[in-house]
Amino acid sequence: MPEGHSIHRLARQFTSVFSGQRLEVSSPQGRFSAGAAQLNGHILTSATAHGKQLFLGFDNDLLLRIHLGLYGAFDFGGDSSFLGASSIGAPRKVGEREIASDDDGAAYAGPPAPRGAVRVRLVAEHGWADLRGPTSCEVITEAERAAVVARLGPDPLQPDADAAEFAARLRRRASPVGLLLMNQEVLAGVGNVYRAEVLFRQALSPWRLGRDIREEEAKALWVDIVSVMNDGVAQGRIITTLPEHRDNGAEPVPREEAHYVYQRPSLPCRRCGTAIAGTEMGARKLYWCPKCQAR
Repeated sequence: MPEGHSIHRLARQFTSVFSGQRLEVSSPQGRFSAGAAQLNGHILTSATAHGKQLFLGFDNDLLLRIHLGLYGAFDFGGDSSFLGASSIGAPRKVGEREIASDDDGAAYAGPPAPRGAVRVRLVAEHGWADLRGPTSCEVITEAERAAVVARLGPDPLQPDADAAEFAARLRRRASPVGLLLMNQEVLAGVGNVYRAEVLFRQALSPWRLGRDIREEEAKALWVDIVSVMNDGVAQGRIITTLPEHRDNGAEPVPREEAHYVYQRPSLPCRRCGTAIAGTEMGARKLYWCPKCQAR
């Protein structure tokens, strides 16, 4: 599932290539035809993200709310003025990263025929975007958007997000911190990769209860989450290892050296050499170092 950094990159992508443009909105698949009709012919005025929720605002005071879920993804294409990654969303058998644009130099002749089950197609003068496989896709009002955001925890990628609010939400609960970091009502945007990696970086056991996390530990956890997620926005992929923990400090960072514990069961810890452990928590794979994260 795409994590919060990918959704913020999507918001930036839409702002860059579609903002201020009148869009043709359709549903080639047919499942979103009524919603598409409400937005068709209107100007995109905003593109924002909160956690894993993407909101595209239009000049008729309606918004398109999208949650990509496990399988959702956007494809983009267009002429030479239409820049950005060609696919952002669910991993395409290449891990949690984006697929770079493939410009063959051919003259732009409009969007291609839809391929597969395209839930929503957005078309402007210079390019297009196709959405496939989202968990949620609906037209809502601003009041409904505010209600969605109100149910979520703070987003580490929002400049006005409150570390104290995160600490309070975390420390009032009796569930393991490994579950709480993926609870969107506690913290918006963190998924399975960031969950495992920041707990390792902060040397916290995934089984420590939220109420047992000291306030200073919670705030340090928040600072680290903000740091690595902003790196994810900048880099377009999740890299959590420090140069000193990679072979020769390699750049660009190979996929196999990008993480400390995620998807590394039985391999030696990059810090202490102990075999990384793996199990399930919250119906998702969890990875940790039994020695570094003993507390």
